[in-house]
Amino acid sequence: MTGWIVLLAYIALFTAGYFIVLLAKWLGRPNRDFTSLKTVTFGDESAIRPDRAASFLSVLVVFLIWGAFTGSNWVPFHVPGPFVGDAQFTYTAENAAGDSDDGTVTVRVHPVGEDAEDPEVDPGTGFALNDVDTVGAWRSTLIRATSNDEGEDLTVTAVDGQPIAPGETVKVADGEVTMTPKGSLNFQPAKGLQMEPIWMPPPEDVLHRFIEIATEGYQNFTLWQHLGSSLMRVLAGFFLGSLVGIPLGYAMGLSGWFRGWFDPIVEFMRPVPPLALIPLVIIWFGIWETGKIVLLFLAALWVMTIAARAGVSGVAISKVHAAYSLGASKRQVLMHVILPNSLPEIFTGARVAMGVCWGTVVAAELVAAQKGAGMMIIAASKFQLTDIVLMGIILIGIIGYGIDIAMRFAERVLVPWKGKI
Repeated sequence: MTGWIVLLAYIALFTAGYFIVLLAKWLGRPNRDFTSLKTVTFGDESAIRPDRAASFLSVLVVFLIWGAFTGSNWVPFHVPGPFVGDAQFTYTAENAAGDSDDGTVTVRVHPVGEDAEDPEVDPGTGFALNDVDTVGAWRSTLIRATSNDEGEDLTVTAVDGQPIAPGETVKVADGEVTMTPKGSLNFQPAKGLQMEPIWMPPPEDVLHRFIEIATEGYQNFTLWQHLGSSLMRVLAGFFLGSLVGIPLGYAMGLSGWFRGWFDPIVEFMRPVPPLALIPLVIIWFGIWETGKIVLLFLAALWVMTIAARAGVSGVAISKVHAAYSLGASKRQVLMHVILPNSLPEIFTGARVAMGVCWGTVVAAELVAAQKGAGMMIIAASKFQLTDIVLMGIILIGIIGYGIDIAMRFAERVLVPWKGKI
């Protein structure tokens, strides 16, 4: 239920943000020149550019939803949270003679991680005596309502005036009551729509954990050693994959023999996820650094091979014919026509390969890793330290995004002719 509400909230905020930005642009009266009227690319990358206002709003919406559904102090509004306080409901007990009496159950619901004392209540009169208990928010407690009642063969027949039987659930003011097969009452306070911190901590908890690990370290290594180790593995695997994949892709794009020889291998290995290769990599290369780098090498190899092959195959034949007609040799055609025109495709493949490597590094560090972002995440998950898991995921995403920005910048500098020839 909460997941659907989060999705609907995201869609609503997305729609609202779109129309707000649209209205702001309309009020700003932008110039309606030729470039502004373009709506699709058709090979012209100047047609659609990322709207930075949309990027800002996208991050803001994710943060607001995260904070609203976790009760964050950084967000001014929240969805209804779990019930905290004293909850009460009445139960009707019936004895062997058919007489009935009502008792009241008072349950003190306290925040998880805090202690609370049982509420003080008058035991009442009659054979159904009042009961008390405590329970943490999002938790449930088993109440043997008739255990302190006077008389024998007592059974509970109703809760808050609603008939109940074993296996049935009755809604009460601040939660719900379910009768167990043995006749006890299981009370669960209302959960609300907020997520329990053990499943999704608020943003400030993740930031506090980041500061703590950045200053004190985690699992005998500093945070920067963990991140640096993962980064070096990814770069090593990506470099080796590019070193082999790019020449192989060029050979497949330029030679029918190479294409025919390696095409079955490449097309066979391309759809195989790197995670499926972990057992084989362990058998062949062991569980230490060599095995991890080999796995990342295989993750990048096929992407770079296909990118280089596609780059060569995508060169317009008219440009090749024009070069030959001007007296160019095969080497000159390769260096001045095929290589420059294939570089944009190779840079695109490099960005994809880097993303695949970052997605594989966590799995690569599952096996006998002493340090690394993936190892940190896996170690924290064993103790349900969700804040550390989220922190690691966010840091991996930020570093991956930073690498992608760096590669895009390098592409603009090294391949300035992209989209112009």
